[in-house]
This record gives sequence, C-alpha cells and structure tokens, in this order.
Amino acid sequence: METAIDITWVMACYADDIPENGGACVKHGDEQIAVFNFTRRGEWFATQNLCPHKQQMALSRGMIGSTGDECEPKVACPFHKKTFSLVTGECMSDDEYQIKTYPVKVVDGKVYIGV
Repeated sequence: METAIDITWVMACYADDIPENGGACVKHGDEQIAVFNFTRRGEWFATQNLCPHKQQMALSRGMIGSTGDECEPKVACPFHKKTFSLVTGECMSDDEYQIKTYPVKVVDGKVYIGV
C-alpha cells in the first residue's frame, strides 16, 4: 500500500547562490535546511541543517562526497565527521542518528525544496 504525500514546492534560492560541490543554508519558517549542489554528480540534495550528533546547525558547511559500491552521495558534519546519506538521511558512521531529507528541483535557475 502506497502512502500519498502532499508536497509543497517552496523557492529556496537561486542556483547561483549555492557553491558548486558545496552547500548553503536556507531558512523555511523555523527550519534551517541545508541545500547541496553536487555538481560532480549533476544532482541537488536538501537535508535538515541540524547535525543530530552534537545538535549543531552545521551540515550545510559539511563536505560532500560518495561512498560504497553504489557511490551513495553523503555529507560529513564539519565538526565531528559523522556522515549521512543525502538520499535516505541514514547515518553512515553510527546507526543511532538520522537526518531529514527533502526533494529538490531546479527550474529556470531557481532551487525549489519540497516540504
């Protein structure tokens, strides 16, 4: 049984606002969302900005890369190097942590996040 999820697309920023192969933080309501322009993969990702390990708003400043046989895209917290999947939000270095992920689309140079 599939669950239907209503997604509202919110313009977060312009594509030029996010550095290539890097990230930046945008605010939506009370939430800080990390947006990543993974140029090497030709993909965009968005996650919560809060690293659950030490409760720091830092993931947008983390290093992005890929890991594993399937080249899973990931972000590493810049402070304690906990790594999280940019697809599922699962912690790749410690099973007890998880981050929220958001769908992303880029249309006419504008970055939209699905909330």
